[in-house]
Amino acid sequence: MLIVRSPVRISFGGGGTDLPAYYEQFGGAVLSTAINKYFYTILKTRSDGRVQIISSDLRVFETWQDIATMDIEGSGLEIPVAVLKDLGCQVSFDLFLASEIPPGTGLGSSASVCVNVLKTVSSYVQLSLSKQELAERAFFVARNVLRRHVGKQDEYAAAFGGLNYIEFARDGATRVTPLEVRPEILSELQESLMLFFTGATHSSWTILKEQERSARARQSSPVQALHNIRSLAEKMRRCLEGEDLRGFGLALDEVWQSKKLVSTKISNPRIDFLYNLALRNGALGGKITGAGGGGFLLVFCDPTHQPNVRTAMGAEGVREMTFSFDFQGAQLLVNDPFIDGDERTASRWTFVPNPVSS
Repeated sequence: MLIVRSPVRISFGGGGTDLPAYYEQFGGAVLSTAINKYFYTILKTRSDGRVQIISSDLRVFETWQDIATMDIEGSGLEIPVAVLKDLGCQVSFDLFLASEIPPGTGLGSSASVCVNVLKTVSSYVQLSLSKQELAERAFFVARNVLRRHVGKQDEYAAAFGGLNYIEFARDGATRVTPLEVRPEILSELQESLMLFFTGATHSSWTILKEQERSARARQSSPVQALHNIRSLAEKMRRCLEGEDLRGFGLALDEVWQSKKLVSTKISNPRIDFLYNLALRNGALGGKITGAGGGGFLLVFCDPTHQPNVRTAMGAEGVREMTFSFDFQGAQLLVNDPFIDGDERTASRWTFVPNPVSS
Protein backbone atom coordinates (compact mmCIF):
# COMPACT_ATOMS: atom_id res chain seq x y z
CA MET A 1 0.00 0.00 0.00
CA LEU A 2 1.14 3.53 -0.80
CA ILE A 3 -0.23 6.79 0.59
CA VAL A 4 0.98 10.07 -0.94
CA ARG A 5 -0.02 13.65 -0.22
CA SER A 6 0.70 16.94 -1.99
CA PRO A 7 -0.15 20.52 -0.98
CA VAL A 8 -2.06 23.28 -2.73
CA ARG A 9 -0.66 26.80 -2.93
CA ILE A 10 -1.23 30.52 -2.54
CA SER A 11 0.19 32.67 -5.34
CA PHE A 12 1.19 36.16 -4.22
CA GLY A 13 2.46 37.69 -7.44
CA GLY A 14 3.46 36.80 -10.98
CA GLY A 15 0.48 34.62 -11.82
CA GLY A 16 -0.09 34.54 -15.58
CA THR A 17 3.60 35.00 -16.39
CA ASP A 18 4.01 31.23 -15.92
CA LEU A 19 1.97 30.59 -19.08
CA PRO A 20 4.12 29.48 -22.04
CA ALA A 21 2.59 32.17 -24.25
CA TYR A 22 4.09 34.78 -21.91
CA TYR A 23 7.37 33.33 -20.59
CA GLU A 24 8.48 32.09 -24.02
CA GLN A 25 8.50 35.73 -25.13
CA PHE A 26 9.46 37.64 -21.99
CA GLY A 27 10.44 35.22 -19.22
CA GLY A 28 8.21 34.89 -16.15
CA ALA A 29 8.44 34.84 -12.37
CA VAL A 30 6.05 33.90 -9.57
CA LEU A 31 6.18 34.29 -5.80
CA SER A 32 4.09 31.64 -4.02
CA THR A 33 3.84 29.42 -0.99
CA ALA A 34 2.47 25.94 -0.46
CA ILE A 35 -0.04 25.56 2.38
CA ASN A 36 -1.13 22.68 4.58
CA LYS A 37 -4.26 21.74 2.67
CA TYR A 38 -3.61 18.50 0.86
CA PHE A 39 -4.63 16.10 -1.84
CA TYR A 40 -4.22 12.40 -1.00
CA THR A 41 -3.86 9.26 -3.09
CA ILE A 42 -4.04 5.76 -1.64
CA LEU A 43 -2.83 2.92 -3.85
CA LYS A 44 -3.67 -0.68 -3.04
CA THR A 45 -2.76 -3.61 -5.25
CA ARG A 46 -5.29 -5.96 -6.81
CA SER A 47 -4.82 -9.31 -8.56
CA ASP A 48 -7.44 -9.31 -11.33
CA GLY A 49 -5.52 -7.22 -13.86
CA ARG A 50 -7.90 -4.27 -13.54
CA VAL A 51 -7.42 -0.64 -12.53
CA GLN A 52 -10.08 1.07 -10.43
CA ILE A 53 -10.07 4.80 -9.64
CA ILE A 54 -12.34 6.18 -6.94
CA SER A 55 -12.76 9.91 -6.24
CA SER A 56 -14.36 10.68 -2.89
CA ASP A 57 -14.71 14.38 -3.80
CA LEU A 58 -16.44 13.84 -7.14
CA ARG A 59 -18.24 10.72 -5.87
CA VAL A 60 -17.40 8.79 -9.02
CA PHE A 61 -15.45 5.63 -9.77
CA GLU A 62 -14.47 3.71 -12.86
CA THR A 63 -12.86 0.34 -13.47
CA TRP A 64 -10.87 -0.61 -16.55
CA GLN A 65 -9.29 -3.82 -17.83
CA ASP A 66 -6.90 -2.11 -20.24
CA ILE A 67 -5.30 1.29 -19.61
CA ALA A 68 -4.95 1.95 -23.33
CA THR A 69 -8.73 1.84 -23.76
CA MET A 70 -9.48 4.23 -20.91
CA ASP A 71 -11.80 7.05 -21.99
CA ILE A 72 -10.67 10.26 -20.28
CA GLU A 73 -13.32 12.61 -21.64
CA GLY A 74 -16.05 13.74 -19.27
CA SER A 75 -15.44 11.10 -16.62
CA GLY A 76 -14.28 13.49 -13.92
CA LEU A 77 -11.22 11.27 -13.63
CA GLU A 78 -9.31 12.79 -16.56
CA ILE A 79 -6.21 13.68 -14.55
CA PRO A 80 -5.37 10.26 -13.02
CA VAL A 81 -6.21 8.52 -16.30
CA ALA A 82 -3.95 10.92 -18.21
CA VAL A 83 -1.09 10.14 -15.80
CA LEU A 84 -1.54 6.39 -16.31
CA LYS A 85 -1.64 6.80 -20.09
CA ASP A 86 1.49 8.97 -20.06
CA LEU A 87 3.45 6.48 -17.93
CA GLY A 88 2.30 3.62 -20.15
CA CYS A 89 2.83 0.96 -17.50
CA GLN A 90 0.91 -2.29 -17.08
CA VAL A 91 -0.44 -2.27 -13.53
CA SER A 92 -3.35 -3.53 -11.51
CA PHE A 93 -4.41 -1.55 -8.47
CA ASP A 94 -7.05 0.60 -6.80
CA LEU A 95 -6.48 4.34 -6.57
CA PHE A 96 -8.50 6.19 -3.94
CA LEU A 97 -8.42 9.99 -4.32
CA ALA A 98 -9.42 12.51 -1.66
CA SER A 99 -8.84 16.21 -1.11
CA GLU A 100 -9.20 18.76 1.67
CA ILE A 101 -9.95 21.42 -0.97
CA PRO A 102 -12.71 21.26 -3.61
CA PRO A 103 -11.73 21.87 -7.25
CA GLY A 104 -12.13 25.33 -8.78
CA THR A 105 -11.12 27.33 -5.70
CA GLY A 106 -7.99 28.98 -7.11
CA LEU A 107 -5.47 27.12 -4.95
CA GLY A 108 -3.96 24.96 -7.68
CA SER A 109 -5.84 21.79 -6.77
CA SER A 110 -5.79 20.30 -10.29
CA ALA A 111 -1.99 20.49 -10.41
CA SER A 112 -1.79 19.01 -6.91
CA VAL A 113 -3.90 16.07 -8.10
CA CYS A 114 -1.64 15.50 -11.11
CA VAL A 115 1.58 15.75 -9.08
CA ASN A 116 0.13 13.48 -6.41
CA VAL A 117 -1.06 10.69 -8.70
CA LEU A 118 2.16 10.88 -10.71
CA LYS A 119 4.28 10.54 -7.56
CA THR A 120 2.12 7.65 -6.34
CA VAL A 121 2.23 5.60 -9.54
CA SER A 122 5.89 6.38 -10.32
CA SER A 123 6.80 5.26 -6.79
CA TYR A 124 4.81 2.06 -7.29
CA VAL A 125 6.59 1.17 -10.55
CA GLN A 126 9.90 2.30 -8.98
CA LEU A 127 10.46 5.16 -11.42
CA SER A 128 12.57 7.66 -9.51
CA LEU A 129 11.62 11.30 -10.19
CA SER A 130 13.27 14.33 -8.60
CA LYS A 131 11.05 17.22 -7.50
CA GLN A 132 12.00 19.06 -10.70
CA GLU A 133 11.20 16.04 -12.88
CA LEU A 134 7.94 15.48 -11.02
CA ALA A 135 6.81 19.06 -11.62
CA GLU A 136 7.86 19.07 -15.28
CA ARG A 137 6.18 15.77 -16.06
CA ALA A 138 2.96 16.83 -14.33
CA PHE A 139 3.00 20.04 -16.39
CA PHE A 140 3.55 17.97 -19.55
CA VAL A 141 0.52 15.82 -18.72
CA ALA A 142 -1.67 18.90 -18.17
CA ARG A 143 -0.50 20.74 -21.30
CA ASN A 144 0.13 17.93 -23.78
CA VAL A 145 -2.01 14.99 -22.70
CA LEU A 146 -5.02 16.88 -21.35
CA ARG A 147 -4.38 19.92 -23.59
CA ARG A 148 -5.35 22.43 -20.92
CA HIS A 149 -4.31 26.06 -20.88
CA VAL A 150 -2.31 25.97 -17.66
CA GLY A 151 0.86 27.59 -16.41
CA LYS A 152 3.78 25.96 -14.61
CA GLN A 153 3.65 27.47 -11.16
CA ASP A 154 1.10 25.12 -9.57
CA GLU A 155 2.97 21.92 -10.39
CA TYR A 156 6.19 23.34 -8.95
CA ALA A 157 4.47 24.53 -5.77
CA ALA A 158 2.90 21.10 -5.22
CA ALA A 159 6.12 19.21 -5.92
CA PHE A 160 8.54 21.42 -3.95
CA GLY A 161 6.47 22.95 -1.15
CA GLY A 162 7.76 26.00 0.69
CA LEU A 163 7.85 29.76 0.06
CA ASN A 164 9.56 30.17 -3.31
CA TYR A 165 10.45 32.60 -6.05
CA ILE A 166 10.02 30.56 -9.24
CA GLU A 167 11.50 31.81 -12.52
CA PHE A 168 10.51 30.62 -16.00
CA ALA A 169 13.08 31.17 -18.76
CA ARG A 170 12.17 31.67 -22.41
CA ASP A 171 13.44 28.20 -23.25
CA GLY A 172 11.14 26.65 -20.63
CA ALA A 173 13.84 26.07 -18.00
CA THR A 174 12.51 26.64 -14.49
CA ARG A 175 14.44 27.67 -11.38
CA VAL A 176 13.04 27.42 -7.86
CA THR A 177 14.62 29.69 -5.24
CA PRO A 178 13.43 29.26 -1.63
CA LEU A 179 13.25 32.62 0.14
CA GLU A 180 15.76 33.16 2.91
CA VAL A 181 13.55 34.66 5.59
CA ARG A 182 13.99 34.45 9.35
CA PRO A 183 11.52 32.13 11.09
CA GLU A 184 10.10 35.08 13.07
CA ILE A 185 9.26 36.92 9.83
CA LEU A 186 7.74 33.80 8.29
CA SER A 187 5.55 33.42 11.36
CA GLU A 188 4.52 37.08 11.21
CA LEU A 189 3.72 36.77 7.50
CA GLN A 190 1.61 33.69 8.10
CA GLU A 191 -0.27 35.39 10.93
CA SER A 192 -1.00 38.39 8.67
CA LEU A 193 -2.67 36.34 5.92
CA MET A 194 -6.34 35.40 5.83
CA LEU A 195 -8.26 33.25 3.33
CA PHE A 196 -11.97 33.68 2.69
CA PHE A 197 -14.04 31.48 0.41
CA THR A 198 -16.10 33.68 -1.90
CA GLY A 199 -18.69 30.94 -2.30
CA ALA A 200 -18.07 30.42 -6.00
CA THR A 201 -16.01 27.70 -7.66
CA HIS A 202 -14.92 28.13 -11.24
CA SER A 203 -12.95 26.69 -14.14
CA SER A 204 -9.83 28.78 -14.65
CA TRP A 205 -8.97 27.35 -18.04
CA THR A 206 -11.18 29.73 -20.04
CA ILE A 207 -9.56 32.72 -18.30
CA LEU A 208 -6.08 31.29 -18.85
CA LYS A 209 -6.89 30.57 -22.50
CA GLU A 210 -7.84 34.23 -22.94
CA GLN A 211 -4.61 35.33 -21.23
CA GLU A 212 -2.55 33.13 -23.54
CA ARG A 213 -4.29 34.53 -26.58
CA SER A 214 -3.63 38.09 -25.40
CA ALA A 215 0.04 37.34 -24.70
CA ARG A 216 0.65 35.69 -28.06
CA ALA A 217 -1.04 38.60 -29.84
CA ARG A 218 1.01 41.01 -27.70
CA GLN A 219 -2.12 42.99 -26.87
CA SER A 220 -0.75 46.08 -25.18
CA SER A 221 -2.97 46.46 -22.10
CA PRO A 222 -3.07 42.80 -20.91
CA VAL A 223 0.62 42.25 -21.67
CA GLN A 224 1.66 45.43 -19.86
CA ALA A 225 -0.42 44.31 -16.88
CA LEU A 226 1.45 40.97 -16.89
CA HIS A 227 4.76 42.86 -17.05
CA ASN A 228 3.68 44.79 -13.94
CA ILE A 229 2.63 41.60 -12.17
CA ARG A 230 6.00 40.01 -12.87
CA SER A 231 7.82 43.10 -11.55
CA LEU A 232 5.65 43.10 -8.44
CA ALA A 233 6.56 39.47 -7.72
CA GLU A 234 10.21 40.59 -7.55
CA LYS A 235 9.25 43.60 -5.43
CA MET A 236 7.37 41.37 -2.97
CA ARG A 237 10.35 39.05 -2.79
CA ARG A 238 12.58 42.00 -1.84
CA CYS A 239 10.04 43.12 0.76
CA LEU A 240 10.05 39.71 2.46
CA GLU A 241 13.81 39.35 2.36
CA GLY A 242 14.11 42.91 3.68
CA GLU A 243 11.53 42.14 6.42
CA ASP A 244 9.15 44.86 5.15
CA LEU A 245 5.79 43.18 5.66
CA ARG A 246 3.83 46.41 5.30
CA GLY A 247 5.43 46.93 1.90
CA PHE A 248 4.52 43.35 1.01
CA GLY A 249 0.86 43.93 1.93
CA LEU A 250 0.66 47.13 -0.12
CA ALA A 251 2.33 45.40 -3.08
CA LEU A 252 -0.32 42.67 -2.87
CA ASP A 253 -2.92 45.36 -3.56
CA GLU A 254 -0.89 46.54 -6.56
CA VAL A 255 -0.86 42.98 -7.89
CA TRP A 256 -4.64 42.80 -7.65
CA GLN A 257 -5.16 46.11 -9.44
CA SER A 258 -2.85 44.98 -12.27
CA LYS A 259 -4.35 41.49 -12.38
CA LYS A 260 -7.82 42.90 -13.06
CA LEU A 261 -6.45 44.61 -16.20
CA VAL A 262 -5.44 41.26 -17.73
CA SER A 263 -9.03 40.10 -18.28
CA THR A 264 -12.54 41.32 -17.50
CA LYS A 265 -13.36 37.82 -16.20
CA ILE A 266 -10.90 37.96 -13.28
CA SER A 267 -13.15 39.93 -10.93
CA ASN A 268 -16.87 40.61 -10.59
CA PRO A 269 -19.07 42.92 -8.46
CA ARG A 270 -19.25 40.41 -5.59
CA ILE A 271 -15.47 39.93 -5.42
CA ASP A 272 -14.88 43.70 -5.67
CA PHE A 273 -17.36 44.30 -2.85
CA LEU A 274 -15.72 41.75 -0.54
CA TYR A 275 -12.24 43.05 -1.31
CA ASN A 276 -13.20 46.67 -0.57
CA LEU A 277 -14.99 45.52 2.56
CA ALA A 278 -11.73 43.98 3.81
CA LEU A 279 -9.83 47.21 3.05
CA ARG A 280 -12.39 49.33 4.90
CA ASN A 281 -11.93 47.14 7.97
CA GLY A 282 -8.15 47.40 8.13
CA ALA A 283 -6.64 45.12 5.47
CA LEU A 284 -3.67 46.47 3.48
CA GLY A 285 -4.13 44.38 0.37
CA GLY A 286 -5.24 41.10 -1.11
CA LYS A 287 -6.23 39.25 -4.27
CA ILE A 288 -8.09 36.28 -5.63
CA THR A 289 -5.70 33.35 -5.26
CA GLY A 290 -6.00 31.78 -8.71
CA ALA A 291 -6.76 32.84 -12.26
CA GLY A 292 -9.85 34.71 -11.06
CA GLY A 293 -13.63 34.58 -11.28
CA GLY A 294 -14.15 32.99 -7.86
CA GLY A 295 -12.50 30.76 -5.30
CA PHE A 296 -10.59 32.11 -2.31
CA LEU A 297 -9.92 35.75 -1.49
CA LEU A 298 -6.50 36.24 0.10
CA VAL A 299 -6.25 39.19 2.51
CA PHE A 300 -3.16 40.69 4.12
CA CYS A 301 -4.11 42.28 7.44
CA ASP A 302 -2.31 43.13 10.65
CA PRO A 303 -3.57 40.77 13.39
CA THR A 304 -4.89 43.74 15.40
CA HIS A 305 -7.44 44.47 12.64
CA GLN A 306 -8.32 40.90 11.79
CA PRO A 307 -11.33 40.64 14.17
CA ASN A 308 -12.97 43.53 12.30
CA VAL A 309 -12.32 41.91 8.91
CA ARG A 310 -13.53 38.55 10.18
CA THR A 311 -16.74 40.05 11.58
CA ALA A 312 -17.45 42.00 8.39
CA MET A 313 -16.92 38.94 6.20
CA GLY A 314 -19.01 36.80 8.50
CA ALA A 315 -21.89 39.25 8.17
CA GLU A 316 -21.75 38.60 4.42
CA GLY A 317 -21.86 34.85 4.94
CA VAL A 318 -18.23 34.43 3.87
CA ARG A 319 -16.30 31.73 5.68
CA GLU A 320 -12.63 31.91 6.63
CA MET A 321 -10.25 28.98 6.17
CA THR A 322 -7.28 28.82 8.52
CA PHE A 323 -4.00 27.46 7.22
CA SER A 324 -0.24 27.36 7.70
CA PHE A 325 2.69 27.10 5.32
CA ASP A 326 3.87 23.71 4.01
CA PHE A 327 7.58 23.10 3.43
CA GLN A 328 7.49 19.40 2.48
CA GLY A 329 5.84 19.36 -0.95
CA ALA A 330 4.65 16.07 -2.42
CA GLN A 331 5.73 13.22 -0.20
CA LEU A 332 5.25 9.52 0.34
CA LEU A 333 3.60 9.01 3.72
CA VAL A 334 3.16 5.23 3.72
CA ASN A 335 5.05 2.57 1.77
CA ASP A 336 4.07 -0.64 3.51
CA PRO A 337 3.94 -4.08 1.81
CA PHE A 338 2.59 -5.79 4.92
CA ILE A 339 -0.80 -4.06 4.69
CA ASP A 340 -1.82 -5.75 1.44
CA GLY A 341 0.98 -8.27 0.90
CA ASP A 342 2.37 -6.44 -2.12
CA GLU A 343 6.16 -6.81 -2.22
CA ARG A 344 6.25 -4.33 -5.12
CA THR A 345 5.77 -1.52 -2.61
CA ALA A 346 8.57 -2.78 -0.40
CA SER A 347 11.29 -0.38 -1.47
CA ARG A 348 11.96 0.42 2.18
CA TRP A 349 11.88 -3.13 3.42
CA THR A 350 14.18 -6.14 3.39
CA PHE A 351 12.45 -9.51 3.50
CA VAL A 352 14.15 -12.32 5.39
CA PRO A 353 13.50 -15.86 4.08
CA ASN A 354 11.73 -18.20 6.45
CA PRO A 355 14.17 -20.65 8.04
CA VAL A 356 13.91 -24.18 6.67
CA SER A 357 12.75 -26.49 9.38
CA SER A 358 14.96 -29.53 9.98
